[in-house]
This record gives sequence, C-alpha cells and structure tokens, in this order.
Amino acid sequence: MILETALSYIVWDFDPIIYTFNIFGYKLPITWYGLMFAMAFLVGQQVFGYIFKTEGKPSSDLDSLTVYMVLGTVIGARVGHYVFYEWELLFSDPFRWFVSMIIPPFAGLASHGASIAIPIALYLYSRKKPDQPFFWILDRMAIVVSFAGLIRLGNFLNSEIYGLPTSLPWGVKFMNETDSRLLPVVPRHPTQMYEFLFCMLLFVITFLMWKYRRHLLPNGVIFCTFMILLFTFRFFVEFVKNNQSAFENDLSLNMGQLLSIPLVLGNIALMVYCFKRKPDMVAERG
Repeated sequence: MILETALSYIVWDFDPIIYTFNIFGYKLPITWYGLMFAMAFLVGQQVFGYIFKTEGKPSSDLDSLTVYMVLGTVIGARVGHYVFYEWELLFSDPFRWFVSMIIPPFAGLASHGASIAIPIALYLYSRKKPDQPFFWILDRMAIVVSFAGLIRLGNFLNSEIYGLPTSLPWGVKFMNETDSRLLPVVPRHPTQMYEFLFCMLLFVITFLMWKYRRHLLPNGVIFCTFMILLFTFRFFVEFVKNNQSAFENDLSLNMGQLLSIPLVLGNIALMVYCFKRKPDMVAERG
C-alpha cells in the first residue's frame, strides 16, 4: 500500500495470498481472508472463555459451544449467499447451484444467512444446557460475533466487496480489480473497513452492557441491541456499496437492505417482548 498524495486517495495493491503450499502437485493457497476468518473464531473463543469464567460456567462447555457456533456461521453464511444472491442460478441450473455451494473455494458468504443460522444453532445448544437459557446465550454470543468484523478486514485485504467511486481523501484504488463492471480502477469507498470498524464499536458497546448491566437487563436485550445497530448500519452502508448480483441493479433497495429491514424490525419487537417478560428472564438467571 502507498499513498499517492497526502490528501488524495490510497492505492491498494496487496497480494491476498500469504503462502502457497504445493502438495502432490496441488496448490493450496493460504490467504489473508482465511486467516482473518480463523482469527474471528479464535479471538471470539477467548472472549467467550473470559465470560464463562466470570459467570462460573464450565469451561468444558466452551468447546461444544464453539462447534455449534462454527457450524451455524459457516453453513448459514454459505447457504444464505446462494439463497439470497444466487437464486437465478438455482432456477436455471439447480444441480450446479448445489454443487457450487458445497465445494471450495467458499468465496460467497452472507451475514444475513449467518444471522439466521447462528440463533438456530445456539437454540439447539441451549436445549442441552439448562443453566444457559437460549436468550442468555444469545446475549453472550452477540459480544463475540462482533469479531466477525475481522472477516470484513479480510475482504479489504482481498480487494473485494468494496464501495462506489468517491472523491473523499480516504478513497481506495483497488489495483487488483479484474471485474469489467468495476473498471476503470478509481478511488472507491472502503466499505469493508467501515463495517470492520463498526463491528469493533459493537464489541465495545455489547461488552460494556454485559460487564456493567447484565444483572439489570432482561436476557435478550444485549442481543437485540446488537442486531438493531448492526443491521441499521448495514442498511445505510449499502447506499455506498456495489451490488453483489446483477439483478439488484433493477431494485430500489438492494438485497442487503431488503434483508436488513425485517431483522431490525423483528429485533425491536423482540426487545419489547424481553422487557415485558423481565420477571421471568430474571428468574431464569437464578
């Protein structure tokens, strides 16, 4: 990365591959994106470990919880991408749609899909843990899911999923662009960094809510706060992002915005519900 002028724009010419292993003639690249994806889980697990230790939960439960989280995140994000953004392929060639979804490289991941699958996975986990009710675990999960912002940092390192052209001084020229739809290469909004920084802010907000207010707030409120803030931000940042699929060009709002609206409204309703059943939620904590 170099700065062309002090207040002009940033040139981003970065190799997304850290190292390539040659195994029996098959090249296996290790990418920065993959590293950031793994880091999101590793850092999240450490924070979850701190939360469990602070609240007196068995550390042995953490491994089981991590498995549920990983499966929910990866499966949900992958299926979500193909359902929300590749539905044209589903109708034209269902077999290729399915095969493309389940085989590497796993480039397409949708946060909206993960936001649906993770609560399902955690519900299945909580059914086996009477001392960790569903809404209780959702609140703690919201804190560590903020580290999924590291995946957006991986997108930046990969020079992908960035925004529309801009004249702002922090606009970025992504020099590795080959998609004819996004040529010529011009300074663009680094929307991946916007999302990464906002997720770090969400971590601070949700962690402080847990640390200082968890005994006063009904279970579920931290999770709802996280979801409302995340997808409200996601709705507005989409105005400066490129559409991920061609069909979105004919829509007044793109797919990311259309999916964000029900998630925001649904979690506002859920937060009201959590406050209304506050006595029951407090009783759940014992």
